[in-house]
Amino acid sequence: DGDPLSVYSKVLETWGKELANGLHGLALVETDGKQWMLAAHIGRHEVLGLSLAGEILWTLPYPKESGLYTDAGQYAPTSVAPLPDGGFFVADGYGKSWIHRYDKDRKYVKSIGGPGSELGKLRTPHGIWVETRGDAPVLLVADRENQRLQVFDLDGKPQREIKDVEHDLLRRPCHIHPGGELYVVADLAGRVTLLDRSLALVAQLFDQPDAAKRARNDILPPDWRDGEFISPHCANFDSKGNLYVTDWVSTGRITKLAR
Repeated sequence: DGDPLSVYSKVLETWGKELANGLHGLALVETDGKQWMLAAHIGRHEVLGLSLAGEILWTLPYPKESGLYTDAGQYAPTSVAPLPDGGFFVADGYGKSWIHRYDKDRKYVKSIGGPGSELGKLRTPHGIWVETRGDAPVLLVADRENQRLQVFDLDGKPQREIKDVEHDLLRRPCHIHPGGELYVVADLAGRVTLLDRSLALVAQLFDQPDAAKRARNDILPPDWRDGEFISPHCANFDSKGNLYVTDWVSTGRITKLAR
């Protein structure tokens, strides 16, 4: 309706019953002028290509070629990130903490990361994003249980980490998305963080003051408060700079923050 403070958006279409129980990460892709989606599914242990109408175009099983898995059950991909050349990265955030690269033909290329806490290693690489606006594209990783973001080049070499536990910069970062000159980080432990293009802190939004409510799935609507997040799982900007935050709660909760 054109009102930037409107609470609800109009539902245009609903699909995906066959994708229940694990559809976790989505990325919008454009190829030859046609839009489609990459999807990570933790329950099916695979990545899917989907049309905008929800049609399954193809499925990609666990990366047996990597030699890192003995069966599909060890693989639970949480996020996908398109590459400029038509390939993509897949983060095995709920599996073995590797990130896998595929080419434009969905052929396995390499794996980076793996479990650990030193630079270049990962503990729940929950969300990933390929940033193409700098001098060279880089892979940004929300390394959740290491309480940090990491920056890799596209060959998988770690460049740096963004971490400051002493000053409570990032608790359990779930994802990072750009919006203009900002990045937004959904932090499972009860808040949203804004960073600038250099990944320096700009602001932290609506911190949950009750530590017992942070990163909880069982907080029901009577205990929600406007201006207090519970367990932000993903956040993203729209084209006007408004921000949408999804809380990981059993009933579902999306908050719109108007720019």
